[in-house]
Amino acid sequence: MRPVDIEALISVGRPTLSSDAGFAVFATSRPDLAADRGVGQLWRVELPDGRPRRLTRGVADRSPRLSPDDATIAFLRADERGRAQVFVVAATGGEPVQVTDQAGGVTDLSWSPNGTRLAFTARVPEPGRYGTVEGRDAAAEPPRRITGIRWHANGLGYLDRPARLFVVDVPSTDAEPFYAPAPALDEPEKRVVAAEAVRLTEGETSWNGVVWTRDGTELLSVPDVIEADRRDLRDRLVAVSVDGGAEREVLGRDADLSISEVATAPDGTVFVLANDVGPEGVDFVAPGVALFALEAAGPRRLTDPETIDLGEGGSHISFDGVDAIVQDRTRGRLRLLRVTRGGEVVELLGGDLEANGHAAANGRVVASVASPESFGELVVVDAVTGVHAVTDFGVTVRERGVVIPVEHEITGRDGYPVHGWVAVPEGEGPFPVILQIHGGPYASYGVHVFDETQVLVDAGYAVVYSNPRGSAGYGREHGRSIRQRMGTLDFFDVMDFFDGVVSADPRLDGDRVGVMGGSYGGYMTAWVIAHDHRFAGAIVERGFLDPTAFPGSSDIGSFFGQEYVGTDPAQIAAQSPMAVVDRVTTPTLVLHSELDFRCPLEQATRYYAALKQQGTEAEMLIFPGEDHELTRGGRPQHRVQRFDAVLDWWRRYLPTD
Repeated sequence: MRPVDIEALISVGRPTLSSDAGFAVFATSRPDLAADRGVGQLWRVELPDGRPRRLTRGVADRSPRLSPDDATIAFLRADERGRAQVFVVAATGGEPVQVTDQAGGVTDLSWSPNGTRLAFTARVPEPGRYGTVEGRDAAAEPPRRITGIRWHANGLGYLDRPARLFVVDVPSTDAEPFYAPAPALDEPEKRVVAAEAVRLTEGETSWNGVVWTRDGTELLSVPDVIEADRRDLRDRLVAVSVDGGAEREVLGRDADLSISEVATAPDGTVFVLANDVGPEGVDFVAPGVALFALEAAGPRRLTDPETIDLGEGGSHISFDGVDAIVQDRTRGRLRLLRVTRGGEVVELLGGDLEANGHAAANGRVVASVASPESFGELVVVDAVTGVHAVTDFGVTVRERGVVIPVEHEITGRDGYPVHGWVAVPEGEGPFPVILQIHGGPYASYGVHVFDETQVLVDAGYAVVYSNPRGSAGYGREHGRSIRQRMGTLDFFDVMDFFDGVVSADPRLDGDRVGVMGGSYGGYMTAWVIAHDHRFAGAIVERGFLDPTAFPGSSDIGSFFGQEYVGTDPAQIAAQSPMAVVDRVTTPTLVLHSELDFRCPLEQATRYYAALKQQGTEAEMLIFPGEDHELTRGGRPQHRVQRFDAVLDWWRRYLPTD
């Protein structure tokens, strides 16, 4: 595929399923170059084998949730100022009705058990900030007083917009249309929506997630208190009364758990996806995310975090009767597992796919999945009809050309197995080879259509990529093995896999090679070119490059570096690309985003300046308005421009002819 073919990458979001499993509703999203944004709508498909039809025609409708009676869909849609608001529409289709008008936008929503109310979280800006005063821009705002060790977040900015809990009555979708009154001459215009939301929480605390208790009297959520001296990651789970906002602690910080997901089973039992961060609350390296049932005696763990990884971003819980369904990350795949109350684990959906979202009802499961030939489809898992797809959004990608990577496992220098893939253009070669390195480090390459690889293959390059030690999906010990020794075992694995597959395939030209990676992959690329000088060129993108400067600038600086590289200056220097930048002779392109608060821009500028000062060939490309997620969720035109820059760099330093 070419850079502009990212428009064919249609993803399918987490589905919602009717109570009788007779139909499913889901949202799609794709990059649109003309609109220069992600676009998508809601779809409905009758099950088990109907054809999907579009329900809405908004620009970027998402996060559908079916009401308990299956008659109404609540979802998020941007208003005229680009802020996400709650809308409702009949499950059969029709004109959506706007429910909220939140100045900071809505971030999550959930139906009450009786279907009369919706709960949601919304960020509430301080008066005078973020456009709450007409004509006042950010440069005119008063200064911000910062007292906590955490004060900003990638993709959000300052943390002075706490997410608060709200409830709102749901308007009927078939009632008389709602008409806003004309403004009085002596009053400013005020937007009126279908219902007034009730705010349940106040103060500086942000609330993550919104889940109803089974009796509909409380909301379960995780408070995030920005404390001046709090460095740990331990969470509390709190129940907030929907009538008055009284709070009740369900799970305290003494459980030593960091909570990523909360769900209520049909019988009222509360489940969480969480990982043990230890009594100090900072042990997050290769977090062992497991499924817990909250019982009177405390949280009871149902899955083994050493062998089952439930921590993929977006991982969640659905229920089929009393059993929980979760997604397990393993060897580049994401499979669905059924977990019983007794802790028995059974695979529901596996194979060469990545399950990104799921829902279950009446013995039937639907899942949004990606595969080597599609970025997103909806599949049905049925005891009678088996597993089959009810969409074919990947047809456009296949028409534009997709190479299926070949899986390999290489034995490294110390006998350790290293798993990965090789994607090769059509023909006999020999082809120049690019070594790709993923981010994380506790992440992994998977089996889904990956535009980063496909664009390079289309341009005539073979691409080699692996999941070295430190990656996710191979057991927790694999992920924790590089803690406070980055650049050792992971470096060996990356290079051993590369050498092993290149030497074994005559189509791969080992004398014409390049290396590139982003985030942790940027770190490892910078580390590689300081220790191995065979590469004709390198691309260091959004890298973790200077661990010494990281704590004071990154949104995860209060804990990430200390756990991964330690606190001893000599130990940090032994793992720092900046400490060995003077060894780099490889021509290097440094790519970064202006608003990257995860690996801040100064990580790139310091590294680039050092390369230039010592005379190493180097260029830097900075993308305005983008953050750490540029390659996955940035403006489509920026994503294409980035691809153009990458291909131009390789044409200059690693030509295909």
